[in-house]
Amino acid sequence: MTDKTVFISADHGLSLVYFLQTDVLPTLLESGARVVLLTDDGLTEQIKQRFAQPNLVVEGLRFKQCRQYFESSSHSLQHWVHFLRWMGGSQRINTNAMDGHLRQMGYEASPRGKRIMPLIRALTYALRRSRLARNALMGFQNRFTPSLYPDLFEKYRPSLVVASTPGWRWDRYLLREAAARGINTAAAIVGWDNPSSYRLPGAPVNWVNCWSEIQKQELVLGADWPAGRVNIGGIPSYDGYFKRTWQMPREEYYALHNLDPRRKLLAFACSFVTFSPNFANIRALAELVNADALCEPAQLLIRLHPNHFMPGSLYEGEAQQVRALIKDMPHVHLVEPVPLGGELGYYSGEDMPEKASMMAYADVFLTVYSTMVVETAIHDRPIISVCIDVPGGWNTPGKFSLSLAEIGEWPTHQRFRAAGAGRVTFNQRELQQALNFYLANPSADSEQRRKFIREECTFTDGSAGRRTGEFLKTLI
Repeated sequence: MTDKTVFISADHGLSLVYFLQTDVLPTLLESGARVVLLTDDGLTEQIKQRFAQPNLVVEGLRFKQCRQYFESSSHSLQHWVHFLRWMGGSQRINTNAMDGHLRQMGYEASPRGKRIMPLIRALTYALRRSRLARNALMGFQNRFTPSLYPDLFEKYRPSLVVASTPGWRWDRYLLREAAARGINTAAAIVGWDNPSSYRLPGAPVNWVNCWSEIQKQELVLGADWPAGRVNIGGIPSYDGYFKRTWQMPREEYYALHNLDPRRKLLAFACSFVTFSPNFANIRALAELVNADALCEPAQLLIRLHPNHFMPGSLYEGEAQQVRALIKDMPHVHLVEPVPLGGELGYYSGEDMPEKASMMAYADVFLTVYSTMVVETAIHDRPIISVCIDVPGGWNTPGKFSLSLAEIGEWPTHQRFRAAGAGRVTFNQRELQQALNFYLANPSADSEQRRKFIREECTFTDGSAGRRTGEFLKTLI
């Protein structure tokens, strides 16, 4: 039996793509290491069958036990420590994204929560200005280290524990337990906006792998990471885009959605449903397409957001609105993300061919600054961020809304705009003008998109998975 064992925490559908559908895992296994993948307990058998290979073991992450501990052991204190860690990164970098979440918490908090929000804001103010305060908070949180995995640590005796975040999710309990045992820990940044939106680690983590020099600076300046402990490995999940691994043939993709090859394809991916409705954006687009009001005959493909499938939620209600709106529009079609199952829900890698093909064949891609602006730029397709506000937002008592016009100052959104990688529109007239421009000039802003990708992804040759795996090998 190998004496080199690596634990990998994959507690999110995107992390399954990052580790299992790239060269990260093969690179680790080729080194002779045994990899124990920890993921949603309800998916362990499914993942074992699909990805079975020598020296890969799949175990459960015990979400239920994590949740029970969080809810039963000083729940209120753990809750606010988690929130302060999220909001309390250094002000040396752009805090606009966190400020939006802070406003949301103040608005949606329970009556008791509202009473202590002045204290939370004061502590946040101190954390953003004092490294000493940030270190004290990260030390304090370690008292909440339950013994949830002693059997797995004793059975496999890992020399390295890797998570898809530095303890921002339930992985904090696994990483804290590993640190308490003196085991080397590392995090792999899976999301584009993660370093600018989540900030301080939720556990003692020794190393972190990120996408780019931009993310490295966000980690160093925003969360006090030692620069020598931050590796730039690119983004392995996008290697399949660069190498066109997932892309379906055009005819097959068009047949899948009953698309008309004679019409230009507009693709809209919903996003930001937690802060503001997408419906105004969708309605504006659908009306333009249905009325043939563009310079070219067009068709629209709408991709719902995973949150649209939360039972009983406002977001589920919006998805129903969309279905009702387009039911008599022959050139407007709907794409619904494929669920992986378990607690990972609709955030999964099950539809990477769908996503890749949608972006590759779109004559114009539209969204609200979602991470898909990066993915689409890889495919060098024109991009429009549609930010049409609904007066009053959600117009629901107790539900916070944030104007889409405000979010352009968030770090990742600001970079997209500054790069000139696409256009931004705030009403239907601007949307129509931007669509007509790109339909007539499909290569416009192409150089800006390529520069944007080099800056955000670093490695554009499909080598990020191997590079990241090689880095993790050095930590074993």
